[in-house]
Amino acid sequence: MKYKNLGNTDLKVSSLCLGSMQFGWTADEALSLRILSEAYHSGINFIDTANIYSRWAEGNPGGVSERIIGNWLKENKIPREKIVLATKVRGNMGAGKQDEGLSRQHIMKAVEDSLRRLQTDYIDLYQAHWPDDATPIEETLSALDDLVKQGKVRFIGASNYPAWKLMQALWTADKAGLARFDTLQPHFNLVHREEFERDLAEVCHIYQIAVIPYSPLAGGFLTGKYQPNLLPNSARVPGVKQYFTEQNWALLDLMAVIAKRKGAHVSQIALAWLISNPLVASPIIGVNSVEQLKDNLGALKVTLTQEEVHKLDQASRWRAADS
Repeated sequence: MKYKNLGNTDLKVSSLCLGSMQFGWTADEALSLRILSEAYHSGINFIDTANIYSRWAEGNPGGVSERIIGNWLKENKIPREKIVLATKVRGNMGAGKQDEGLSRQHIMKAVEDSLRRLQTDYIDLYQAHWPDDATPIEETLSALDDLVKQGKVRFIGASNYPAWKLMQALWTADKAGLARFDTLQPHFNLVHREEFERDLAEVCHIYQIAVIPYSPLAGGFLTGKYQPNLLPNSARVPGVKQYFTEQNWALLDLMAVIAKRKGAHVSQIALAWLISNPLVASPIIGVNSVEQLKDNLGALKVTLTQEEVHKLDQASRWRAADS
């Protein structure tokens, strides 16, 4: 397993980050605990979660993923310093309007709840899950800065921020002498490039912001299991239909050729493409089985040549200027 510095922080993270949106949703607690242990013993030290995971699932009040991770840390006596633990704040936790957003009041309550569920006294990376237009950025950053000074949070990051809001946050932090966002968690993969590459990539490059992409396999589209005339019986089909284009089918064909040449799987090529990007610290993988985890880990053994990266770039380009 390779390890990288997480932006300007002193955190060293594994080349893949274990996401946990599925914990308590499509993976029950027993399975989630097995996945966590297998990932840890395979060298993954970076775990990403959020306080709202996964409120949308029936019978899930939110906080379930954090609670499972906390139980795993305690039951397995995992040395806390061996894990880089990331969680998020912003979403509605079900107790009315005051229980969401990025106000000081909500952040201060949410962090205590997350610390309790995670059974830890500090969070390595505390992220704003997405912007809050109802709260001044100064208020949000001031609250997060206080948490850093108190030692409850080591570093802060942003998720789902457009470039102008990320720049606004960086400028505000610099002007007021507050903790700044050191990481960005964007939606970024081979078939969803423009959102990140149009403006955010340059911001991250200039200000040395570590990138932690989510949905690296585009909801399963980049695993190769989808074909124009053969669709799997999956609940995810409606969500990935947006990728059913001639360009993307051709991209999958190219990925299959590269994968065969390297003795790899299509999904591993998708992950290897992200890992090859110098801006990317650690793509977030979400798995529902130990077998899926092992398959994703196989991407670490795949090294793409510059020519292969270029061909993938061209096949997935999102504007004529990329050609």
